[in-house]
Formats: sequence, structure tokens, C-alpha cells
Amino acid sequence: MTYDIAIIGLGPAGIQAGIHAGRRKNKVIVFGKKEESALNYAHLENYFGFKEKIEGKELLEAGIEQLKRAGVDILEEDIIKIEPLERGFKLITEKEKEFIALALVLAMGVKRKKSFFKREKDFVGKGVSYCVDCDAWFYKGKKTLIIGDGSSAIWGAKFLTQFAEEVYFYFSKGEIPSEEKEALIQKGVKILASKPIEILGEREVEGIKLEDESIIKVDGIFIEQGARGPLELLAPLGIELDLETFSYVKVDKKMKTNVEGIFACGDITGPPLQVAKAVGEGCIAGLSASDYVSKIKKEI
Repeated sequence: MTYDIAIIGLGPAGIQAGIHAGRRKNKVIVFGKKEESALNYAHLENYFGFKEKIEGKELLEAGIEQLKRAGVDILEEDIIKIEPLERGFKLITEKEKEFIALALVLAMGVKRKKSFFKREKDFVGKGVSYCVDCDAWFYKGKKTLIIGDGSSAIWGAKFLTQFAEEVYFYFSKGEIPSEEKEALIQKGVKILASKPIEILGEREVEGIKLEDESIIKVDGIFIEQGARGPLELLAPLGIELDLETFSYVKVDKKMKTNVEGIFACGDITGPPLQVAKAVGEGCIAGLSASDYVSKIKKEI
């Protein structure tokens, strides 16, 4: 399916970008899940125009209704891969659906990582990785474990089967959706019922200890949490990050990144991590992406 503008992120920045882009009569799609937005679990007390406290969930639902009225399509799936094309970009969802867009707006927020293991930091680069795309090749013919939740972990487990001899998988939050569980089994992924609790090894990862006291020998551990974060998604595209923390996407006043056709807004562009900033930047990004698409269409 082909669109003028694809927006990744169903939070305040992505919704506002979608409203403005949709009102410009573009064909727009927004990817994301409202429950992954920090606003869904918060409330606002210092936002312009509201006399009383308002629940973030209520604000998100109102924004989604505005998107629909603007004629914007919404797909509640995470994007797990972006590929540059000669003109535009191809996006692949967690359920392996493919979409093409002339312009992208990145509004997926920031990824807040938590540690799974006490000695996790000691093994980063020595068997522990946070990017399947980046490091899967190094484990060709080896044994690996992937642990995490959400679409990034499920996709990562599938992807690893193309390289690793064995792939163990532990889903750390709730139950794996039945459809995805079947797909993992068909690809030969070994799903663990017992929680991994300790990394074994001296200088490099040698294995993992489970809650039931059993031990599994693995050469590598991949940790993937929630939706795919900015670093994992954007690294192959060459998008420039801030030089201080390498955690935020650099943009100009029109929310343009260093890659033509890609814009960013909201928490992903850095602090302050406030709804007011996200909405303002979303407005600019939606308009800038619309201007870019109009220019491209004239050239075509």
C-alpha cells in the first residue's frame, strides 16, 4: 500500500502531525499503539486551555477521533524495519505487512530501557546486545537467547533464526499472542517457560541460569523491549543523532532530519519531554512533510 506520508507513533506528536498532514489532503497513515504512549498513563495539569486536570488517555482518544475526521488511516502495529527506496521509503510492520511512503514523520518517543540482569552492563559488547539488526550476523551458527516484550522481541527472535544455530526466547510480559507463538515455533524458536535470572560467564557470556535452576549454554543474549526504538530503526538510514547522548534525533526548525524526506517530532527530538512541545513540533512536522510531498509530486 502506498501513502504520501507515514507517521510512526500514536502519541501527541504523531497525532498532531497526522491531523495537519491529513487536512492538507495528503494520503496519510499513522502506525502505533496508544497504550505505548507515556501520555496514556498520565494526566495533564499545566496544559494550555484546560482549567482542571485531564487524563492523558482521554486526550489521546480525542486526538485519534480527530485523525479519523481528517481522513487519516490508523494501523495499530509497530514498525520493525524501514528501508530507503529510490524515492520514498518502505516500512515493514510486526505482522510483516509492507507499506511505501514518500515522506516519514518519526514520532515514536524515547525508549526507556530497564536492566534484566544484575551484571548486564558488564557483558555489553561481550555477548549482550540491544540490537538484533546490528549484531545477529556475529552469532551465525551459535546459540542465542532473546528476552523482552512487545513486537521488537518477537520480530528479533524470528530474525535470529536466519543466523543462529539455536534461538531461545523468553517473553517477559504476559502471554505471546497465539498467532505469533505458532509462527515462532514453526521457525524453530525454543520458547522458555522459566524466566532467565542470571548471566553466566567470566569475561564473555557463556550461558544463562533460569528461575527453575536449570542452565542453558548460549553465546549471545539479545535484549529487546517494547516497540523498536529509534536507534534500532534509524541506524540503517544514517539519521544523525545528538552528539551528547546519541539518544535523540537532530532536527532543524522545520523538524527536518539530515535525511531527505524524513522529519521528526516530540520526545524523540529531545527534552523537554512535555506534551506542549510534542504537539507544537507535531504541527510543524506535519506541515513540513506536506510541503515536501507537494514538491516531490510536482517534480514527478
